[in-house]
Amino acid sequence: MTSALDRDSRRKRGKTARRSTPLASLAALTVTTRDPVALLETQAATRVPELVPIRYGRMAASEFPFFRGAALVMADDLSRSPSSGITTQLCGDAHLSNFGVYATPERRMAFDINDFDETYRGPFEWDVKRLVASLAVAAISREFTRKQRRRITTSCALAYRETIRRQAELGNLEVWYSHVEITDELETIQHELDSTMRKRTKDLIRKARSKNHIQALDKLTTVTDGRRRIIANPPLIVPVEDLVDDVAETYRQLDRRLQSYRETFQHDKQLLLDAYRPIQLARKVVGVGSVGTRAWIILMEGADEGDPLFLQAKEAQASVIASYVDGPTFENQGRRVVEGQRLMQASSDIFLGWARGMDPDGATRDLYLRQLRDGKGSAVIEVMSPRGMELYGRLCGRVLAYAHARAGDRVEIAGYLGSSSAFENAMTEFADAYSVQNTSDHRALVDAIDSGRVVAQAGV
Repeated sequence: MTSALDRDSRRKRGKTARRSTPLASLAALTVTTRDPVALLETQAATRVPELVPIRYGRMAASEFPFFRGAALVMADDLSRSPSSGITTQLCGDAHLSNFGVYATPERRMAFDINDFDETYRGPFEWDVKRLVASLAVAAISREFTRKQRRRITTSCALAYRETIRRQAELGNLEVWYSHVEITDELETIQHELDSTMRKRTKDLIRKARSKNHIQALDKLTTVTDGRRRIIANPPLIVPVEDLVDDVAETYRQLDRRLQSYRETFQHDKQLLLDAYRPIQLARKVVGVGSVGTRAWIILMEGADEGDPLFLQAKEAQASVIASYVDGPTFENQGRRVVEGQRLMQASSDIFLGWARGMDPDGATRDLYLRQLRDGKGSAVIEVMSPRGMELYGRLCGRVLAYAHARAGDRVEIAGYLGSSSAFENAMTEFADAYSVQNTSDHRALVDAIDSGRVVAQAGV
């Protein structure tokens, strides 16, 4: 983490890194001959076989879903690109759909990074490149002009640089507490929003607030023969009773794993978890890139049937970043995700924790757990205007800088970025180049499906 050097020394270290790797060099995209489908197939080898076609089908739908699912492909490309050498904890998959609103433990609506499956330590600019490239790809999908696309990516990178530089001047506690409360943010930028954007933003917040355990209970369960049960919707939601022969043993294992998970909490949260008991377990397909990894929902009951808690237990495999950088090892990949999230996110779920096991197929797997629904919501890319995407990208750049400032040496990063526009210019050039590469990679997947090399299931 941050060294004991004074600010001037840390800033000079960043400037030295800039001389070794000039900001302009970050625009370079070095892609040797590589097969993006082969990289995706290496991930498929460890996933649930019958779900892998759903992943390919979702990624093949268009270029932006492909980008969302291709974090490994991009990590492979970034590993051959010029590097600042300045590391921080990375999100590892910082595309714009992995940012959003959620309810903090204090019941405020915050805006932050909300996916940490790939979190790992690495060069800070990898997250920025992933974010600006996602904006470029999304802007293409919306058929924005090249000028509009470049303004969007430049604004995002500029927000990141300016925020890091401001954070570099703050004290450690001020940096730690920096965050975005979405209602306060709306008041600040209200003059920049047109009436349509204001309405859509308010609708997003309203819908996110409504996503709680009572809403999940109504949506995901029904009462059958006097018992609350999770509604089967195969292959997307499959109760464990439909997956295994020895149901009783599966629930005994679940009890043991929940005890292991409990031990990753502070004492007060342990007592809160103790007030709930598990009712039913089901496998649930989530996301795009995550499809095929084991993900479960656990219906818990508290004081009575009307006091539910839904937990999501998600398999944690090694980060896609880990193969390409020198970094720490983890005895449990779920712990990697949880510790990365706690470090980068301003305020995290009170039920965030990790465990090992809990897989009905008998295999030992690392998992992290959190609440399934707790005021979570993401912007709808498909309806964004150029101005809306610019403001959204700017906000994403800002909260990414908050996270990097907490998790790394903000003064060194600020020293590297400097006060000129060179960084955002380089990020914009990189985003342009990578959007072209993403188009080619998406086409490679579609061709692989058409040729029968891989099997895809569309529309699921």
